[in-house]
Amino acid sequence: MLTKRENLLETIRGGKPDRFVNQYEAFEFVLNDPFALRFPGPKPGEMEVEVGWGVTKQWPAGFPGAFPVHDEAHIVCKDLANWRDYVKAPPAVFSAEEWEPAVRRAQEIDRKEHFVTSFIAPGVFEQCHYLLEIQNCLISFYEEPEAMHELIDCITDWEICYAKEVCKYIKPDALFHHDDWGSQISTFISPEMFEEFYLPAYKKIYGCYREHGVELIVHHSDSYGETLVPYMIDMGIDIWQGVMTTNNIPEMIRKYGGQISFMGGIDSATIDYPGWTREKVASEVRRACTEYGKLYFIPGASQGLPISNFEGVYEATSEEIDKMSQEMF
Repeated sequence: MLTKRENLLETIRGGKPDRFVNQYEAFEFVLNDPFALRFPGPKPGEMEVEVGWGVTKQWPAGFPGAFPVHDEAHIVCKDLANWRDYVKAPPAVFSAEEWEPAVRRAQEIDRKEHFVTSFIAPGVFEQCHYLLEIQNCLISFYEEPEAMHELIDCITDWEICYAKEVCKYIKPDALFHHDDWGSQISTFISPEMFEEFYLPAYKKIYGCYREHGVELIVHHSDSYGETLVPYMIDMGIDIWQGVMTTNNIPEMIRKYGGQISFMGGIDSATIDYPGWTREKVASEVRRACTEYGKLYFIPGASQGLPISNFEGVYEATSEEIDKMSQEMF
């Protein structure tokens, strides 16, 4: 029997996996790096928590996640043309003592069985709209393109600096990087605009991780994004996690399998809701596994970590995937 790590590599390389990769089973996350410890995000029910870069987030009770506060008092960058007056990058270099919890966590992980996985969020696009507010951000691509390029360069430089620290201390096998690039039905910006503004940034960031020994690049965007797949390949993504059913997943596997793999295929909203049922979970898992197949696809909910909004959903999904492995392999 293949290890979880081996089975994932067989799946994304077109080899001979002996079962479905079951959601996040191959990844062990290091979530206690110094930046995460200094700027922890809000927990459910917490309001107005500062999360770095001057951004304030809140997680209202009953909501599925946290989001920046963007009233007039809390928008960080109120004038993009003069962004340097507002945007102050947080520390990217921490002491060896501050890295000790993350180092210990990484040392506990069996690298033969799992990928030691670094977690980075938000990504470059999300950081832009965290600082600017989403509508202001999208308008600025048209009205202030030069300043947008400068802001993206600033965020990219910070990410690269922190990437070198991550790789120095915990030596991750995999990177799991969050950056939502679209809604359920469309990308937030056109592919051409994405190529101009974000492709160069991500080629630098993901190239830095590769240069420092990271084997696997996993990018989370639970959204529509199939028009961006060629750029994902160009920037070095191995697995697009969060792929939703609004994308033509069978066609993407046919067209791009061997260059990139797809993780998700089960929209979280279809199974992870109040009053969820095992029958609905089983139905969605069966549909995904039979429609998308054994290679270049990892079944799981589109959620961007091994969690669910409602108790038991993640575990039930994993159990149903195991059943499909017994049936199909």
